[in-house]
Amino acid sequence: MSAQHAVNGTLPPEPERATLEGRNKVLGFWLFLGGECVLFGSLFATFVALRDQTNGGPTASELFQMPIVALATFILLTSSLTSVLGILAMHRNKLAQMQAWFIVTVLLGAGFLGLEIYEFVEYYHHGHMLTSSAFGSAFYTLVGFHGGHVLFGVLWISLLIAQSYKKRLTVVTAPKFYVASLYWHFVDLVWVFIFTVVYLMGMVE
Repeated sequence: MSAQHAVNGTLPPEPERATLEGRNKVLGFWLFLGGECVLFGSLFATFVALRDQTNGGPTASELFQMPIVALATFILLTSSLTSVLGILAMHRNKLAQMQAWFIVTVLLGAGFLGLEIYEFVEYYHHGHMLTSSAFGSAFYTLVGFHGGHVLFGVLWISLLIAQSYKKRLTVVTAPKFYVASLYWHFVDLVWVFIFTVVYLMGMVE
């Protein structure tokens, strides 16, 4: 199928898989996410091993503010839904709808980052810093690394949205949005584990 196939009303039902290049991008990205799983798994294991090493500083149950964390979780999970709606609009060849849903995804991702920065500032004022204890180092490395992934996703999707106004929706651009959506779901899934292992388990112990 021609790479220029489909600009106005002729996109196939799954444009991200309409070309060999597109299918290879999707496959390659799944392999990339496999490596990311190993990396985050190592960070989770480190955190679990060090979470009680507070060096006399505040513990997790003394620090964590669940209303803020719950709001951040709700915002990030909602952004996963809006990215799904963006892909569904892409499959219907609705460029404007797809752009709108991904813009909402970016805004929700930025909102999550704002809450995370606020959370970190609050913890800093309570003496919970990267170098204050092993717990602090493990916490900021894991949660901050995830925040870096969210920031990368926000910038990546923003760039794709900007390009889509010029390059439109084709079998060349569609795989890029699909792969970015996969990345965003991965970031959200990692946050579900962080919310459970770091925050919920920290609050009950």
